Amino acid sequence: ETTLLNPDAGVAGKSTTFNLITGVLKATSGRVRFMNERLDMLPAREISRLGVGRRFQHVELPPTMSVLENVALGAHLRRKVGVAAAALHADRATEAELLNEAAVQLRRVGLGDYMHEQAGNLALGQQRILEIARALASDPVLLLLDEPAAGLRYREKQELAAVLDQLRKEGMSILLVEHDMDFVMNLTDHLVVMDFGTKIAEGKPADIQTHPAVLEAYLGGIDDDFDF
Repeated sequence: ETTLLNPDAGVAGKSTTFNLITGVLKATSGRVRFMNERLDMLPAREISRLGVGRRFQHVELPPTMSVLENVALGAHLRRKVGVAAAALHADRATEAELLNEAAVQLRRVGLGDYMHEQAGNLALGQQRILEIARALASDPVLLLLDEPAAGLRYREKQELAAVLDQLRKEGMSILLVEHDMDFVMNLTDHLVVMDFGTKIAEGKPADIQTHPAVLEAYLGGIDDDFDF
């Protein structure tokens, strides 16, 4: 698991990085490669089919749809059926398969008991995990998460960390953007720190904790007292 740390969340360039990887933005120069494929030449839907899943920074769940239906929206990305066709029940057999795949992912992340709840009734931490389940339903090889811990309470962060740790143990590759260092230090294998669009440090968590450039960016100076 790799984490992009951004001391200044608004201008670090991490969302631009995610948008380039997933095809939301087109690169003006350079190349984006994933498993020997040029992602910068492909539309977003095709990138998803290659195994790149993404959870956005802000919760984007249709609140009146059930938890199960929300995750099924992710499952449809690996099929040729569109959202509209599935919603209109144009293909009952396909719809049943999509809902079954969604149920599998909800159990995988510990939300199996909430399948038939409206998504809007879930707590914020549960909604974040639901979004991860929706991304997993597209069967990704690489999962991109944009500040999943933002705004969560301590217990919610612990529950989210447990889900991510389990996915990592299953062999899932995760690219995580986060500015909460406490959250990521015991969760990630490799850290890249960005400040105003520039990479200022890269390495293992233990090395990043004492890196002078990171301390300067986060704290304004290495003499400041800070508990990582």
